[in-house]
Amino acid sequence: MRVSERARDAVDAEPAVLVLGIGNLLWADEGFGVRAAEALHARWRLPRRVSVVDGGTQGLALLDLVCSADDLLVFDCVDFGLPPGTLQVLRDRAVPAWSERAFSLHQASFQELLWLARWRDRFPRRLTLIGVQPAVIDDLGGSLSPLVRARVDEAVDLAVRELAAWGLVALPRAQPPARSLAADALALARYESGRPSEDAACRIGDARFLARRNG
Repeated sequence: MRVSERARDAVDAEPAVLVLGIGNLLWADEGFGVRAAEALHARWRLPRRVSVVDGGTQGLALLDLVCSADDLLVFDCVDFGLPPGTLQVLRDRAVPAWSERAFSLHQASFQELLWLARWRDRFPRRLTLIGVQPAVIDDLGGSLSPLVRARVDEAVDLAVRELAAWGLVALPRAQPPARSLAADALALARYESGRPSEDAACRIGDARFLARRNG
C-alpha cells in the first residue's frame, strides 16, 4: 500500500503538460488549431500527465488551464505574413503576439493569456507554438481550406516529435478513443457533411442584414 501511494505521489509530482488547440471552427482556417488537437487526440495515446484540450474561443476562461501547465504546446492559425499553408514552429520567447484579430468582442487574445500567466508568475517553463498561415478566413460556416487541411497531419507529427523531445512518448492508437475531443455535432466529418453549400447559405455574414444594407 505504501509503495503504491509513493508511486502515485511521484506521478502527481511530474510536470503537467497541456496541448491546447485554439481557434474558431466557424471561420474556415481559423479552426486549424482545434482540428489539429482533435487529430492528435484521435491518433495518438499520450502519457497520463498530458492533457489535450479544445480551447476554441474561450479566451480568459483558459487562464487557469494555462497557469496550471508546466509545459504548453499550442496549435493555432497565425498570420505570419507567409505563403498560405506555411507551418511554423516557435518556442518560448520567440512566440509572437499573434492573436491580433478577434472574432468576438468577448474573446481575449492568447497574447493576453500569456501576459496574465506571467503576471501570476505561472508562465509555462516550456512553450511551443505550431502555427499555420491561413489561406481562407472570411468564410462563415466554412471548414478548413484544402491547403490548410493538408497540413494538419504534418502539424500533428511535429507535435509528437516536440513532445518526444520533452521526454513524452506518444504511441499510435490501435483504435479511436472512447471519447472524441470535439462535440459530436462539431466533429470534422459530421460538420462538413451537415453544413449547407455556399450556394444555399451566405458565407460572409447574415444574409438578411446584407439584403437590408444593400437594398
